[in-house]
Amino acid sequence: MTVKGHFAKYGLTLRILLAALLYACHPVSKAWAGQWYTGSLISASGGVTKGYWDIEPYYTYTQPIGYLDNRGHSRPSSHPLQRFFSNDTLWEYGLTRNLTIAWHTVVNYQWKSGQGHSHGPKAGDMPVDLIYRYLEPDPKRFIPSLNIYVGMVFPTGDYNRLGHLQDGMGNGNFTFRLGLTAQSTYSLPNGHELRLRFWNWFYRPVTSASLRDVTSYGTEMGFRGHGQQGMHGETGVALEYGITQRWVFAFDLYRDWANGAHVQGYDHYGHYSREVGLSSTSWQVAPALEYNWNDSWGVIFGSSFVFAGHNNDFSIAPQFAVNAMF
Repeated sequence: MTVKGHFAKYGLTLRILLAALLYACHPVSKAWAGQWYTGSLISASGGVTKGYWDIEPYYTYTQPIGYLDNRGHSRPSSHPLQRFFSNDTLWEYGLTRNLTIAWHTVVNYQWKSGQGHSHGPKAGDMPVDLIYRYLEPDPKRFIPSLNIYVGMVFPTGDYNRLGHLQDGMGNGNFTFRLGLTAQSTYSLPNGHELRLRFWNWFYRPVTSASLRDVTSYGTEMGFRGHGQQGMHGETGVALEYGITQRWVFAFDLYRDWANGAHVQGYDHYGHYSREVGLSSTSWQVAPALEYNWNDSWGVIFGSSFVFAGHNNDFSIAPQFAVNAMF
């Protein structure tokens, strides 16, 4: 069965389940003395209050198992396969009651069978954001908390004059990013809690990268020119259902999109070229389980799965994270 066939088979069931959960929500007092959450695998957090730290290291292995072509049809992956292992650590600190500063430190390791690997763990590009909560939640009126993210992705990853293509971890662009998140928590008639999150990200490069020789844009020795990543973004919804105060089932459904990268310059023969890469999309789900020792410490483990899209890898990405707030 094709990827689209699987989506058609199970898409209706997912929509019915989501509708039933939303219909069952009603604004009464919390079921537990305070449900404990770690947060779903993919959705963005809503920041922390003044003087608090939130630290969450993620560890992810990405395994491609196919390819989604320009029409969204599933094809076998070309060999050798590109594999990744990454650590993405979120750091948040509350500057005021409603203002948080957040940044990510990213370390990647990647390899292809028969084509080498990166020379050890390599730093990736680093996002830095200010998070402002401008609307407080009111469950009785079904009003969620609303947060706006404004930040920049700094080009800290290697991308230029690479000794090996597997060392390319960045894109060389300063990239503006803007995000909006919403979060609300409701108690269900069965005495359990349901937390909903919605988010939307938009990225736009504001500089271009000077490219020389082998780069993460796929250029070869002798190339001289410039490159810029295309605009891209992500939209998603997350559900977290409290099984007990400690155990939580989490589920993300989200869509990534990206315009093609722009590359222009001269090859080692002096020939000029200007190329625009293919646009791409991917639809993914990420089921997970959370376990929380208390309201400050927890762990989450699960996997994301690409199930539809175009010009993208059809992949799975098992991952886990530890969340600590103090």
